[in-house]
Formats: sequence, C-alpha cells, structure tokens
Amino acid sequence: MCYVIKTNQLTKTYKGKEVVANVNMKVKKGEIYGFLGPNGAGKTTIMKMLTNLVKPTSGEIELFGEKLTNTSYELFKRMGSIIEYPVFYDRLTARENLELHCEYMGYYDKRAIDSALDLVKLKNIDNKSVKEFSLGMKQRLAIARAIITKPELLILDEPINGLDPVGIKELRDLFHMLSHEYGITMLVSSHILGEMEQIADTIGVINDGKLIKEVSMDEIHEQNTEYIELAVTDVKKAFYVLDEILHLENFKVVDSSRFRIYDTALSQSEISKTLILNGVMIEEMNKKNHSLEDYFLTLLNGGGISA
Repeated sequence: MCYVIKTNQLTKTYKGKEVVANVNMKVKKGEIYGFLGPNGAGKTTIMKMLTNLVKPTSGEIELFGEKLTNTSYELFKRMGSIIEYPVFYDRLTARENLELHCEYMGYYDKRAIDSALDLVKLKNIDNKSVKEFSLGMKQRLAIARAIITKPELLILDEPINGLDPVGIKELRDLFHMLSHEYGITMLVSSHILGEMEQIADTIGVINDGKLIKEVSMDEIHEQNTEYIELAVTDVKKAFYVLDEILHLENFKVVDSSRFRIYDTALSQSEISKTLILNGVMIEEMNKKNHSLEDYFLTLLNGGGISA
C-alpha cells in the first residue's frame, strides 16, 4: 500500500498538556481523507505539524515515503495547504496575490493563475482588491492558491467555511475532480458531517488528541442499518403492542416518546395498523439509515462500533 502521509506515535505537548497523543495515521495515495473531531480535538495541530508550522514533541512524520525533517524543503513543493484562516495581501487583487505565491514557490506557469481562478469559480474580480472580498470569496481564493502549483497532496483545514450551499456543492465537485481525475491526495478537516460523508473515502476520528478510529466510508456504509423511527403519545402502551402483540425482537426505546425498530419482518403499514387498532396514536413514522453522524457520535460517546 502506498501512503502519502504516515505518522508514528506523533505527539505534541503544550505547557505539560498533550494536545496530540501518539497518533498513528495513514493516508493512502489518491484518496480524500476526512479528518473529524470536536473543536480542540487536535486536528489543526496535526495539520500544522504535517506542514512544518509546528514541531512535534515526539514521534515521526513521513510524507511521500520520506521522513520529515527541518530541511525537507523539496517535499513542501509537492504540497498545497490551507491552515486556519487564510491570510492575503489585502490591498492587492486575487491575481496579484497568486502571482506572488507562484514567485515564492518558484512556479512560473502563467496559465495556472487563470486555471485556478476558474476552477474555484472566482470571476470578474480582476480590479477588486482582496479587502473587498467576502469570507466565502477569500476561502475560494485560498483554495486557488493551494491548488495553483498542481500539488500531489492538499491539506485543507475547514475549507468550506463561509460558503453558501451552492459554493459548498461546487467545492465538493472540485475536490472529487482533483482526486479522481488528477490523482491528488487530500486531507480535509470539517465539522460539517453531512458534507464529509459525500466527500471522503476514509474517515479519521480524533478526540482529546487521540486518533480513535480510521475507517473507510465503504465500511461505514456496509454497517448502515435500516430502521423505522416511531414517535408515539403513549410509550408504555406502544411497547406492549410491539413486544406482546407484534412479537418484535429487535427494537429499542430512544426517549420518552420515540422508538427505533430494527426488525424487518413487518412492514411500516402493518406496524402502524396494529398500533392504531390497539389505541396507540402515532405522531411520526419514518424509515431511516444510520449516517456518518450516528457513527461519529457513537465513537465519541464510547460506543462499541467495530469495523
């Protein structure tokens, strides 16, 4: 297996507190790796260590099969990144900012600027300084800057911040295109689980500085279980009907008014008909699937998910 990123016992300590603890992560070549975790979990700190902005307290990092050191300058030419809030020269235009970045990176393909701006849908902005940009426009420009040198690895910290739903979809399509057509490997953090579910090939879940799970989205989807979610006015009576009359074996009480029925032997119509005939009023009844959000929250709450 070819890994673009590998860490071995990666640890960072601030003022005696481990903010990243013994993280062993592996990002395969060409995949989109979704980095999930609550605020303060350690995602940004790991991304900063991968880009040499922060030095590890202990442990090792390998990029493209080479150990990361203080003199790994050539490795960074193969990478693009957005870490935290993107910073620009506000009085310059988007094009002038990208020209400076290319000069700094030693990249001299003049067509790349138009190509990058077009990919992120930044148009009609040639005479506008960056200080006039909205947050979403600055985020698009940051992505243009990250991809302009055609890197092999993109590290993007919350890249869809500040974008509206249309902008989020456009970037989702862009990420898929960069991954599938150009073979770019991507490490992307986000707190928007629904978007990550549509983007990522692999998920890494981090909490309190510890990587608690690495799992492919295919494995998560295989574990998805269909169930019927049922809201009723009388939980005790509904429980009696489900248990004693319908003889369902696989269901659980979620809260004071809600059940989840995992038993597939009976249809929704058969269940609802029996409940109503036995005096149970149904407020809501839907067929659902476990989502990435369910998986994520179960992991954070110490649930026993296996994969």
